Amino acid sequence: MIVGVSCDSQQANKAFKEKFDFPFDLLCDESGTMSATYGALAPGKRGFPSRISYWIGPKGTIVKAYPEVSPGSHASDVLEDLNA
Repeated sequence: MIVGVSCDSQQANKAFKEKFDFPFDLLCDESGTMSATYGALAPGKRGFPSRISYWIGPKGTIVKAYPEVSPGSHASDVLEDLNA
């Protein structure tokens, strides 16, 4: 399962999903609590989230962190790791 997390409002997330045809569920974390817990709030950027991705295994543990996600290559990076 793939989900995204955004600190934006439900309305902003809905607009993003529609504009970019985003195929995954997008969770709202307006308080930033989840983002802070996972270390996804960029330091020095006044609480704005950074692009970070986690591969979470079936037991709920983090298998791998991708701290600097590039939208153009991230899917192939993850697929490469899954196939390894």
